[in-house]
Amino acid sequence: MTKKIGVVIVAAGSGNRFGDPIPKQYHTLGGKTLLGHCIECFARHTSPELVQVVYNPAHQNWYDGAIAALGADITTLPAPIGGGVTRQQSVLNGLRALSARKPDIVLIHDAARPGISDDVITRVIKALETHAGAIPTLPVADTIKQTSRDGVITKTIPRDTLQRAQTPQGFVFETILAAHEQFEGQEFTDDAALLEELGLDVMCVEGTSANDKITKRDDFDRAHDWIDSTNKDNASMQQEEYRAGTGFDVHRFAPGDHCILCGVKVPHTARLDGHSDADVGLHTLTDAILGAIGAGDIGQHFPPSDMQWKGAASDIFLKHAADLVRKRGGRIVNVDLTLICERPKIGPHTKAMREKVAEILEIDVNRVNVKATTTERLGFPGREEGIAAQAAASIALPIG
Repeated sequence: MTKKIGVVIVAAGSGNRFGDPIPKQYHTLGGKTLLGHCIECFARHTSPELVQVVYNPAHQNWYDGAIAALGADITTLPAPIGGGVTRQQSVLNGLRALSARKPDIVLIHDAARPGISDDVITRVIKALETHAGAIPTLPVADTIKQTSRDGVITKTIPRDTLQRAQTPQGFVFETILAAHEQFEGQEFTDDAALLEELGLDVMCVEGTSANDKITKRDDFDRAHDWIDSTNKDNASMQQEEYRAGTGFDVHRFAPGDHCILCGVKVPHTARLDGHSDADVGLHTLTDAILGAIGAGDIGQHFPPSDMQWKGAASDIFLKHAADLVRKRGGRIVNVDLTLICERPKIGPHTKAMREKVAEILEIDVNRVNVKATTTERLGFPGREEGIAAQAAASIALPIG
């Protein structure tokens, strides 16, 4: 009898060690997020309706973008379930969500392992015919030293019996659900450890180096190598196309004591006049991003005739543009802004401006550039009547 295969993909982490505002599972490789690669691979082995993603509800926009990039093939994917404080609680939440679909076996996988292959999944499923649990592993190549707390070697551990554990870890569904419920609130390093605690055998099958976990930025180099080799073998794999957009805006000065520029309060002898907070920098960046995805301009999305935007903070507008990119499965590659004025002096504030824009767009600050220039006292900026700004944005979108 064919076994019904359930899948739990754990994608609730914040990825703090990765060092980027975007959690690593939502970074893109070959036109899909790390999470997207995992979903597609497991959906080839079971029905999408049996693939349960566990996520952080605060990441909803990133999740929506990741799913949008996958197309119509995964329309029956169940709604994601919120994770817990620990990975173990997140897995339990996913198992409970799957229980109504009554799978016979379940594969539990970390979304930070996009290099999972069909062969590895098949080996895990095959091992479950005779064991309560099975996990992919790789032999340890390095010599392992046990040390005291102060770093002195106390023992060399024979490596011929050591294995590095990977995911997906597969189990008889009722067995692993019962184990997680029994040990709820306790901490184990992985799911197989729960069965080990119960005295149940867990079988090791051959893993692959491509399936190693992405933890830090350097790991992305390895992931790109994997995706490059995959693309050579699969010409139909979805690719990205790059779009560019530009923006230009002007705001006149009015009586006041500071300007809001790129979300930063800059002391000055005047303020900028406008329907919102008149942040000429963020308005220009918003138009550049909207232009790159063919979504009109800021006035179409936030009409100045609409009083709800009176005095509004312009980060609302820029965040909206970034959300539209993510909903289309895309990502912001970089933005570049030039502020044009005689005064106030922009240079002392560019660091804070870049950091604020990166925070709003939820991208790395190295993908944001802010600079300034004058018009050599020519025109309205030269007469200190206002500030102009121009911007460019580069966006990557999935093809098809």
